[in-house]
Amino acid sequence: MDVILSLIIFLPLIGAIMLLFVPRESINTHRGVALVSSLMALVASLVLWGHFNPATDAFQFQEFTEWFQIGTVKIHYFLGVDGISLFLVILTTFITPLAILGSWAIRKHVREYMIFMLVLETGILGVFLSLDLVLFYLFWEIMLIPMYFLIGVWGSKNRVYAAVKFFIYTMAGSLLMLVGILTLFYLHAEQTGIQTFSFLQLRDALAAGELVLPHQAELLLFLAFGLAFAIKVPLFPFHTWLPDAHVEAPTAGSVILAGVLLKMGTYGLLRFCLPLFPNASVELAPWVCTLAIVGIIYGALVAMVQPDVKKLVAYSSVSHLGYVVLGIFAFNLIGAQGATYQMLNHGLSTGALFLLVGMIYDRRHTRLIADFGGLAHRMPVFATFFMIITLSSIGLPGLNGFVGEILILQGAFLDNILYGVLAASGMILSAVYMLWMYQRVFLGKIRHAENEALTDLDLREKLILTPIVIMVVWMGIYSSTFLRPMDRSLDRALAGVQAVRAEDTVLEIREARLEQPIPAHRTEAVPQND
Repeated sequence: MDVILSLIIFLPLIGAIMLLFVPRESINTHRGVALVSSLMALVASLVLWGHFNPATDAFQFQEFTEWFQIGTVKIHYFLGVDGISLFLVILTTFITPLAILGSWAIRKHVREYMIFMLVLETGILGVFLSLDLVLFYLFWEIMLIPMYFLIGVWGSKNRVYAAVKFFIYTMAGSLLMLVGILTLFYLHAEQTGIQTFSFLQLRDALAAGELVLPHQAELLLFLAFGLAFAIKVPLFPFHTWLPDAHVEAPTAGSVILAGVLLKMGTYGLLRFCLPLFPNASVELAPWVCTLAIVGIIYGALVAMVQPDVKKLVAYSSVSHLGYVVLGIFAFNLIGAQGATYQMLNHGLSTGALFLLVGMIYDRRHTRLIADFGGLAHRMPVFATFFMIITLSSIGLPGLNGFVGEILILQGAFLDNILYGVLAASGMILSAVYMLWMYQRVFLGKIRHAENEALTDLDLREKLILTPIVIMVVWMGIYSSTFLRPMDRSLDRALAGVQAVRAEDTVLEIREARLEQPIPAHRTEAVPQND
């Protein structure tokens, strides 16, 4: 178990390297090597879960070694996993083989496609497991390259535009984060005499008062990190790259993008912004929550009017991830539980929706809602899977989406009743646009002759969707399986902001008491003894 984290990260990369030596024309071998490599990473992550201790908030299975040195500055290879990152790792290793299995329609440059898929998995896993900020940044950047090529080479008509837009948006945020990392490093070195990029050392130094960030500096550092993560979420109004990337990306690219890549943004907010910049997080929370609520409602309203199924699902991501951000910035355990759970829920349900849209596109070569209608008559199995995932997406009790959304709403109501009421309206809107889309695509009479010849799902497609449906039901009924291991890590992540809020509350009470007028005392005659 000493190197299991490295094994999980680099098993896909080893598969990618092996593919370099496979002849270009051996398409089935390319597929097989990529699938086996990703499945091996899944098995390793399940072994990790089996040995994980949920009774501690410490990072487990740590790997620490000096990597390289620039002058006097040492960069360390530092990995670790806690209750927050554990299930995001498992989500990544679970979704990737399904996305690869869903890529059988790819016929052009299959070897290169599979290499990029595996390198992308390595980059995402590295982000979730890195505890050195430079290592985190390197994995964050590594992820950009394969995603750029997956969209730009194997995407649809406007793929180059979408790929460049994705790259520019994400790179702009990354550069801001790099400036923030270097600033934090030099401030720590100046105040403590210790040069480190270790997240744990920086977090503990801040908690102990050994590192004190001036108010203005903390706000700027929060913005440097926060903007990079907000773009990745994407939080309104930084969301405009997402619909283009989703619509133009190949099916597997959209699945990975929605399933796990967007979670890097919400993970960054929870992992880094709250513990490292608690004062700025509390001060800017009303603004962040407002943007999250705007995103929830805006994303739902725009999704409602989309003529393209894939674009509708893309805008639904803007809405659903607004809930995650709202849960994080509610600054209570219930909201944070819901946010982390919803990251997993969104990865499953939206990833499955993109797989389903890809399956119908392979048959009809169109994603326009108007080109469908009555598909349940010709594709009953497909319609059943689509209905289950649709109900999961809108939060039907008994399925996974309900647990995450209800916890987030509880957390939001505890923080601010208005936030809770406004966020709840998004659940109504999501039911409207998802069920209306389902009705137009699957119910009624078949309106187009092209749909008469459609075939239902084959064995491979059923094998892709069945594990997701099992997880959707499991997470909806046995949510404690996933929630309990998160609790202690979430408590630790929230400790700083909760302490700041408690101090603010005490100060407000004191100020209120000082502002109260001093009551006038009556003077009464003292009776005299005879």
